[in-house]
Amino acid sequence: MSVSVVILNWNGKKYLEEFLPFLLESVSDMPEAEIVVADNASTDDSVAFLKKHYPTIKTDVFDQNYGFAGGYNRALEKIKSEYYVLLNSDVEVTKDWLKVLYNYMQSNPRVAACQPKILSYHRRNYFEHAGAAGGYIDKYGYPYCRGRIFGEIEEDKGQYDDIRDVFWASGACFFIRSEDYWNAGGLDEAFFAHMEEIDLCWRLKSRGRRIVCNPQSVVYHIGGGTLKTEHPRKTYLNFRNNLLMLYKNLPHKSLKKTFDVRFYLDNLAAFHMLLQGKIQNLKAITDARTDFRNMQADFAEKRKENILKSVQSTFQEISQSSLLYEFYIKRRKKFSDIPRNEIIVEFEEPQQEKDE
Repeated sequence: MSVSVVILNWNGKKYLEEFLPFLLESVSDMPEAEIVVADNASTDDSVAFLKKHYPTIKTDVFDQNYGFAGGYNRALEKIKSEYYVLLNSDVEVTKDWLKVLYNYMQSNPRVAACQPKILSYHRRNYFEHAGAAGGYIDKYGYPYCRGRIFGEIEEDKGQYDDIRDVFWASGACFFIRSEDYWNAGGLDEAFFAHMEEIDLCWRLKSRGRRIVCNPQSVVYHIGGGTLKTEHPRKTYLNFRNNLLMLYKNLPHKSLKKTFDVRFYLDNLAAFHMLLQGKIQNLKAITDARTDFRNMQADFAEKRKENILKSVQSTFQEISQSSLLYEFYIKRRKKFSDIPRNEIIVEFEEPQQEKDE
Protein backbone atom coordinates (compact mmCIF):
# COMPACT_ATOMS: atom_id res chain seq x y z
CA MET A 1 0.00 0.00 0.00
CA SER A 2 1.03 3.60 -0.54
CA VAL A 3 -0.91 4.98 2.45
CA SER A 4 -1.84 3.28 5.71
CA VAL A 5 -4.31 5.14 7.90
CA VAL A 6 -3.63 3.81 11.40
CA ILE A 7 -6.00 4.36 14.30
CA LEU A 8 -4.52 3.66 17.72
CA ASN A 9 -7.52 2.66 19.81
CA TRP A 10 -7.89 2.46 23.57
CA ASN A 11 -11.43 1.94 24.80
CA GLY A 12 -12.75 3.96 21.89
CA LYS A 13 -15.51 1.65 20.69
CA LYS A 14 -18.06 4.49 20.66
CA TYR A 15 -15.78 6.52 18.37
CA LEU A 16 -15.15 3.58 16.05
CA GLU A 17 -18.90 3.05 15.75
CA GLU A 18 -19.48 6.69 14.89
CA PHE A 19 -16.49 7.61 12.73
CA LEU A 20 -15.33 4.49 10.87
CA PRO A 21 -18.14 4.82 8.27
CA PHE A 22 -16.89 8.31 7.34
CA LEU A 23 -13.32 7.03 7.07
CA LEU A 24 -14.27 4.04 4.94
CA GLU A 25 -16.26 6.24 2.57
CA SER A 26 -13.34 8.67 2.22
CA VAL A 27 -10.91 5.95 1.09
CA SER A 28 -13.40 4.02 -1.06
CA ASP A 29 -11.99 5.50 -4.27
CA MET A 30 -8.33 5.27 -3.18
CA PRO A 31 -7.04 1.77 -3.95
CA GLU A 32 -3.60 2.86 -2.71
CA ALA A 33 -4.96 3.35 0.84
CA GLU A 34 -5.74 0.94 3.67
CA ILE A 35 -7.10 1.27 7.21
CA VAL A 36 -5.46 -0.38 10.20
CA VAL A 37 -6.69 -0.34 13.80
CA ALA A 38 -4.05 -0.99 16.47
CA ASP A 39 -5.60 -1.70 19.86
CA ASN A 40 -3.83 -0.76 23.10
CA ALA A 41 -5.39 -3.55 25.20
CA SER A 42 -8.89 -2.09 25.29
CA THR A 43 -11.43 -3.48 27.74
CA ASP A 44 -14.58 -2.10 26.07
CA ASP A 45 -15.15 -4.77 23.39
CA SER A 46 -13.59 -2.62 20.66
CA VAL A 47 -11.88 -5.61 19.07
CA ALA A 48 -15.02 -7.77 19.13
CA PHE A 49 -16.95 -4.91 17.52
CA LEU A 50 -14.38 -4.61 14.72
CA LYS A 51 -14.32 -8.35 14.04
CA LYS A 52 -18.11 -8.50 13.85
CA HIS A 53 -18.87 -5.35 11.86
CA TYR A 54 -15.62 -4.64 9.98
CA PRO A 55 -13.88 -7.99 9.45
CA THR A 56 -11.91 -6.70 6.45
CA ILE A 57 -10.17 -3.96 8.44
CA LYS A 58 -6.73 -5.02 9.60
CA THR A 59 -6.34 -5.14 13.38
CA ASP A 60 -3.26 -5.36 15.57
CA VAL A 61 -4.06 -6.18 19.20
CA PHE A 62 -1.47 -5.47 21.89
CA ASP A 63 -1.06 -7.24 25.22
CA GLN A 64 -0.97 -3.98 27.20
CA ASN A 65 -1.40 -0.23 26.84
CA TYR A 66 1.88 1.07 25.38
CA GLY A 67 0.69 4.66 25.24
CA PHE A 68 0.45 6.83 22.14
CA ALA A 69 4.15 6.67 21.28
CA GLY A 70 4.82 3.03 22.04
CA GLY A 71 1.56 1.86 20.52
CA TYR A 72 2.17 3.62 17.23
CA ASN A 73 5.79 2.47 17.02
CA ARG A 74 4.72 -1.14 17.47
CA ALA A 75 1.94 -0.83 14.91
CA LEU A 76 3.91 1.06 12.27
CA GLU A 77 6.96 -1.21 12.34
CA LYS A 78 4.76 -3.95 10.87
CA ILE A 79 3.43 -1.77 8.04
CA LYS A 80 5.35 -1.41 4.77
CA SER A 81 3.60 1.60 3.24
CA GLU A 82 5.23 4.70 1.78
CA TYR A 83 3.10 6.93 4.02
CA TYR A 84 1.58 6.59 7.46
CA VAL A 85 -1.40 8.56 8.74
CA LEU A 86 -1.72 8.60 12.52
CA LEU A 87 -5.43 9.25 13.07
CA ASN A 88 -7.21 9.61 16.41
CA SER A 89 -10.30 7.48 16.81
CA ASP A 90 -12.37 10.57 17.71
CA VAL A 91 -11.85 12.29 14.36
CA GLU A 92 -14.56 12.70 11.74
CA VAL A 93 -12.98 12.97 8.29
CA THR A 94 -14.42 14.68 5.23
CA LYS A 95 -14.76 13.32 1.72
CA ASP A 96 -11.40 14.24 0.15
CA TRP A 97 -9.28 14.83 3.26
CA LEU A 98 -6.86 11.99 2.51
CA LYS A 99 -6.66 12.51 -1.24
CA VAL A 100 -5.69 16.18 -0.75
CA LEU A 101 -2.89 15.33 1.68
CA TYR A 102 -1.67 12.40 -0.41
CA ASN A 103 -1.48 14.44 -3.62
CA TYR A 104 0.29 17.26 -1.80
CA MET A 105 2.93 14.94 -0.35
CA GLN A 106 3.45 13.29 -3.71
CA SER A 107 4.20 16.70 -5.22
CA ASN A 108 6.41 18.01 -2.39
CA PRO A 109 9.22 15.56 -1.60
CA ARG A 110 10.96 17.93 0.86
CA VAL A 111 7.94 17.82 3.15
CA ALA A 112 8.30 15.08 5.76
CA ALA A 113 4.91 15.46 7.42
CA CYS A 114 1.70 17.45 7.17
CA GLN A 115 -1.67 17.88 8.80
CA PRO A 116 -5.12 19.04 7.67
CA LYS A 117 -7.10 21.92 9.15
CA ILE A 118 -8.54 20.54 12.37
CA LEU A 119 -11.91 21.95 13.41
CA SER A 120 -14.00 21.26 16.48
CA TYR A 121 -16.53 18.46 16.22
CA HIS A 122 -18.89 20.19 18.64
CA ARG A 123 -18.43 23.79 17.34
CA ARG A 124 -17.82 23.11 13.70
CA ASN A 125 -16.96 26.63 12.67
CA TYR A 126 -14.23 26.87 15.33
CA PHE A 127 -10.74 25.43 15.40
CA GLU A 128 -9.94 22.49 17.65
CA HIS A 129 -7.37 22.70 20.44
CA ALA A 130 -5.10 19.86 19.32
CA GLY A 131 -3.57 21.25 16.15
CA ALA A 132 -5.97 23.81 14.64
CA ALA A 133 -4.19 25.06 11.46
CA GLY A 134 -0.66 24.03 12.40
CA GLY A 135 1.56 24.24 15.46
CA TYR A 136 4.31 26.56 16.70
CA ILE A 137 6.24 26.97 19.97
CA ASP A 138 7.72 29.97 21.72
CA LYS A 139 11.30 30.24 22.99
CA TYR A 140 10.39 28.63 26.32
CA GLY A 141 8.72 25.62 24.72
CA TYR A 142 5.05 26.60 25.05
CA PRO A 143 3.06 25.25 22.09
CA TYR A 144 0.36 27.17 20.27
CA CYS A 145 -1.38 27.02 16.89
CA ARG A 146 -2.79 29.06 14.08
CA GLY A 147 -6.26 29.36 15.54
CA ARG A 148 -5.52 28.47 19.18
CA ILE A 149 -3.42 30.04 21.94
CA PHE A 150 -3.64 28.22 25.27
CA GLY A 151 -7.41 27.80 25.79
CA GLU A 152 -8.43 30.65 23.49
CA ILE A 153 -9.99 29.17 20.35
CA GLU A 154 -10.64 31.25 17.21
CA GLU A 155 -13.56 30.97 14.85
CA ASP A 156 -12.55 29.70 11.43
CA LYS A 157 -13.21 32.50 8.96
CA GLY A 158 -10.72 31.32 6.37
CA GLN A 159 -7.95 33.42 7.94
CA TYR A 160 -5.54 30.48 8.02
CA ASP A 161 -6.45 28.74 4.78
CA ASP A 162 -3.02 29.18 3.19
CA ILE A 163 -0.71 26.18 2.97
CA ARG A 164 2.11 27.02 5.33
CA ASP A 165 5.23 25.56 6.92
CA VAL A 166 4.67 25.06 10.65
CA PHE A 167 6.82 23.78 13.50
CA TRP A 168 4.70 20.78 14.37
CA ALA A 169 1.80 18.83 12.95
CA SER A 170 -0.89 17.49 15.24
CA GLY A 171 -0.85 13.86 16.35
CA ALA A 172 -4.65 13.87 16.00
CA CYS A 173 -4.19 13.60 12.22
CA PHE A 174 -0.54 13.24 11.30
CA PHE A 175 0.48 12.36 7.71
CA ILE A 176 4.15 11.37 7.45
CA ARG A 177 6.53 9.60 5.09
CA SER A 178 7.50 6.24 6.60
CA GLU A 179 11.14 6.81 5.65
CA ASP A 180 11.24 10.10 7.54
CA TYR A 181 9.46 8.57 10.51
CA TRP A 182 12.07 5.89 11.02
CA ASN A 183 15.08 7.98 9.99
CA ALA A 184 14.20 10.36 12.82
CA GLY A 185 13.73 7.48 15.27
CA GLY A 186 9.93 7.43 15.43
CA LEU A 187 7.98 8.65 18.43
CA ASP A 188 9.88 8.68 21.72
CA GLU A 189 8.29 5.96 23.83
CA ALA A 190 9.57 7.48 27.08
CA PHE A 191 7.02 10.25 26.55
CA PHE A 192 4.16 7.70 26.66
CA ALA A 193 1.67 10.37 25.52
CA HIS A 194 1.54 14.15 24.90
CA MET A 195 4.20 16.31 23.18
CA GLU A 196 5.66 13.32 21.34
CA GLU A 197 4.59 14.59 17.94
CA ILE A 198 6.19 18.01 18.63
CA ASP A 199 9.42 16.27 19.63
CA LEU A 200 9.38 14.20 16.43
CA CYS A 201 8.69 17.26 14.28
CA TRP A 202 11.56 19.12 15.97
CA ARG A 203 13.92 16.29 15.06
CA LEU A 204 12.66 16.29 11.48
CA LYS A 205 13.04 20.04 11.06
CA SER A 206 16.50 20.08 12.60
CA ARG A 207 17.51 17.53 9.96
CA GLY A 208 16.36 19.80 7.16
CA ARG A 209 12.89 18.44 6.54
CA ARG A 210 9.66 20.48 6.27
CA ILE A 211 6.43 20.25 8.27
CA VAL A 212 3.31 21.72 6.67
CA CYS A 213 -0.35 22.40 7.36
CA ASN A 214 -2.57 22.00 4.29
CA PRO A 215 -5.99 23.50 5.17
CA GLN A 216 -7.47 22.32 1.88
CA SER A 217 -7.94 19.07 3.79
CA VAL A 218 -10.38 19.32 6.72
CA VAL A 219 -11.26 17.02 9.63
CA TYR A 220 -13.33 17.45 12.80
CA HIS A 221 -11.90 16.39 16.17
CA ILE A 222 -13.73 15.79 19.45
CA GLY A 223 -10.60 15.96 21.63
CA GLY A 224 -10.10 14.90 25.24
CA GLY A 225 -11.27 11.38 24.49
CA THR A 226 -8.57 9.79 26.65
CA LEU A 227 -7.79 12.48 29.24
CA LYS A 228 -9.72 15.70 29.82
CA THR A 229 -7.84 18.99 29.52
CA GLU A 230 -7.31 19.58 33.24
CA HIS A 231 -6.86 15.96 34.34
CA PRO A 232 -3.81 15.78 36.68
CA ARG A 233 -2.29 12.96 34.61
CA LYS A 234 -2.47 15.15 31.50
CA THR A 235 -0.92 18.06 33.42
CA TYR A 236 1.90 15.80 34.56
CA LEU A 237 2.66 14.43 31.08
CA ASN A 238 2.52 17.85 29.43
CA PHE A 239 4.94 19.46 31.90
CA ARG A 240 7.35 16.51 32.10
CA ASN A 241 7.43 15.83 28.37
CA ASN A 242 7.82 19.49 27.50
CA LEU A 243 10.98 19.64 29.62
CA LEU A 244 12.26 16.40 28.10
CA MET A 245 11.62 17.77 24.61
CA LEU A 246 13.52 20.98 25.33
CA TYR A 247 16.44 19.09 26.83
CA LYS A 248 16.63 16.74 23.85
CA ASN A 249 16.50 19.40 21.16
CA LEU A 250 17.73 22.80 22.34
CA PRO A 251 21.32 23.74 21.44
CA HIS A 252 23.79 24.08 24.27
CA LYS A 253 23.93 27.87 24.43
CA SER A 254 20.13 28.14 24.70
CA LEU A 255 19.64 25.35 27.21
CA LYS A 256 20.64 26.88 30.55
CA LYS A 257 18.89 30.20 29.99
CA THR A 258 15.69 28.46 28.91
CA PHE A 259 15.67 26.15 31.91
CA ASP A 260 16.44 28.96 34.34
CA VAL A 261 13.33 30.79 33.12
CA ARG A 262 11.21 27.65 33.04
CA PHE A 263 12.03 26.97 36.71
CA TYR A 264 10.23 30.18 37.66
CA LEU A 265 7.42 29.78 35.13
CA ASP A 266 6.64 26.22 36.26
CA ASN A 267 6.61 27.32 39.90
CA LEU A 268 4.26 30.14 38.93
CA ALA A 269 1.98 27.62 37.22
CA ALA A 270 2.01 25.44 40.36
CA PHE A 271 1.14 28.47 42.52
CA HIS A 272 -1.73 29.29 40.17
CA MET A 273 -3.05 25.74 40.63
CA LEU A 274 -2.85 26.25 44.41
CA LEU A 275 -4.89 29.45 44.21
CA GLN A 276 -7.53 27.60 42.18
CA GLY A 277 -7.64 24.79 44.73
CA LYS A 278 -6.37 22.25 42.17
CA ILE A 279 -4.04 20.45 44.55
CA GLN A 280 -3.67 17.33 42.38
CA ASN A 281 -2.62 19.46 39.41
CA LEU A 282 -0.13 21.32 41.60
CA LYS A 283 1.33 17.96 42.65
CA ALA A 284 1.39 16.88 39.00
CA ILE A 285 3.63 19.85 38.11
CA THR A 286 6.07 19.24 40.97
CA ASP A 287 6.15 15.51 40.19
CA ALA A 288 6.78 16.28 36.52
CA ARG A 289 9.83 18.40 37.35
CA THR A 290 11.17 15.76 39.75
CA ASP A 291 10.74 12.96 37.24
CA PHE A 292 12.31 15.06 34.49
CA ARG A 293 15.46 15.44 36.60
CA ASN A 294 15.48 11.69 37.26
CA MET A 295 15.13 10.94 33.53
CA GLN A 296 17.61 13.54 32.31
CA ALA A 297 20.66 11.29 32.46
CA ASP A 298 18.92 8.66 30.32
CA PHE A 299 18.18 11.34 27.71
CA ALA A 300 21.78 12.53 27.40
CA GLU A 301 22.56 10.15 24.53
CA LYS A 302 19.38 11.12 22.68
CA ARG A 303 20.38 14.75 23.02
CA LYS A 304 23.86 14.12 21.64
CA GLU A 305 22.42 12.18 18.70
CA ASN A 306 19.99 14.99 17.88
CA ILE A 307 22.71 17.62 17.94
CA LEU A 308 25.05 15.51 15.83
CA LYS A 309 22.40 14.93 13.17
CA SER A 310 21.17 18.53 13.06
CA VAL A 311 21.85 20.37 9.82
CA GLN A 312 19.56 23.38 10.20
CA SER A 313 20.61 26.24 12.43
CA THR A 314 17.44 28.37 12.71
CA PHE A 315 13.73 27.74 12.90
CA GLN A 316 11.41 30.49 11.76
CA GLU A 317 8.45 28.82 13.45
CA ILE A 318 9.84 29.18 16.99
CA SER A 319 8.82 32.60 18.22
CA GLN A 320 11.40 34.69 20.02
CA SER A 321 8.58 36.26 22.02
CA SER A 322 7.32 34.83 25.30
CA LEU A 323 3.84 33.46 24.68
CA LEU A 324 2.92 33.92 28.35
CA TYR A 325 3.88 37.59 28.20
CA GLU A 326 2.02 38.19 24.95
CA PHE A 327 -1.11 36.38 26.13
CA TYR A 328 -1.44 37.43 29.77
CA ILE A 329 0.30 40.81 29.86
CA LYS A 330 -0.22 42.20 26.34
CA ARG A 331 -3.64 40.45 26.10
CA ARG A 332 -2.96 39.13 22.61
CA LYS A 333 -5.34 36.20 22.17
CA LYS A 334 -5.08 35.42 18.46
CA PHE A 335 -2.27 33.87 16.47
CA SER A 336 -2.26 36.83 14.10
CA ASP A 337 -1.61 39.17 17.06
CA ILE A 338 1.59 37.43 18.19
CA PRO A 339 4.69 39.37 17.01
CA ARG A 340 6.31 37.65 14.07
CA ASN A 341 9.94 38.22 15.04
CA GLU A 342 10.38 34.51 14.49
CA ILE A 343 14.02 33.58 14.76
CA ILE A 344 15.74 31.41 17.24
CA VAL A 345 18.61 29.10 17.99
CA GLU A 346 21.97 28.36 16.44
CA PHE A 347 23.47 24.88 16.63
CA GLU A 348 27.06 24.70 17.81
CA GLU A 349 29.63 22.31 16.46
CA PRO A 350 29.03 18.79 17.85
CA GLN A 351 32.29 18.75 19.81
CA GLN A 352 30.98 21.52 22.04
CA GLU A 353 28.35 19.11 23.29
CA LYS A 354 30.81 16.50 24.61
CA ASP A 355 30.95 18.04 28.08
CA GLU A 356 27.21 17.71 28.58
